[in-house]
Amino acid sequence: MAVPARFWRNTTAVDYELAPAWLPWSAVDPALIAFTWDEAEASEIATMIASMVPPDDAGWEERHRFTTEVTVLLAARYGRWACGWQWAVGEGGGGGVVTHWCCSSHSVGRPAATAAKVVASLLEWRDWLEELAERFEQLAPPDGTDAGDRSRHLERAATRLVTVVMDRTGAECGWYGLCHTVLTWFLSSTGMGAEEAKKAVDTAIGGRFKSWTVPSRTLIDTVGEELAVDLTGVLPYRER
Repeated sequence: MAVPARFWRNTTAVDYELAPAWLPWSAVDPALIAFTWDEAEASEIATMIASMVPPDDAGWEERHRFTTEVTVLLAARYGRWACGWQWAVGEGGGGGVVTHWCCSSHSVGRPAATAAKVVASLLEWRDWLEELAERFEQLAPPDGTDAGDRSRHLERAATRLVTVVMDRTGAECGWYGLCHTVLTWFLSSTGMGAEEAKKAVDTAIGGRFKSWTVPSRTLIDTVGEELAVDLTGVLPYRER
């Protein structure tokens, strides 16, 4: 699949358009986007990707172009949610959650092996989104709750989601970016507007989380509490 020429006019522009961190929850919510997968589909997409792999002596630009072309292909075939297939753990992957992929420099190699890594990463990313959807449903404040109960639910949700992201990423380089996205997606899943959700998370995190640093329990609790208070005006009552 050819990449639209407009993407290559500005590499930064295409990277921005395909960055999963900027997608709204509505674009990645598994409940809204069906994903049919079987052996035939796995074989077909792997063959397509293998045919796109650059030669062994390809430079960084050609390898980067390959991953961008793959992202365009996957997004066109399955939906924009697929853009997160290479949001991998650590510095090379941008602080994401995917473990089957590292970066174009280390993960692009022989065609068949590279295609297998892409497929495994895509499925891993889909599993993560489905896990998030389940967690969001479990953590969402019930309809009709008053401000106090809503504050308690939001505080609990924030602390648990931060902890999950921290554990899954190992708090490696850039992990807080995924944390910010997950919290924004959670608030959006409760019906909050995307911009309002992003602003609330910006305020709560406020640069407190750092690369290669596991936040203290006190800091995690503070972020959850301040997010809840900002959104409800009420200090959450803690049962623990």
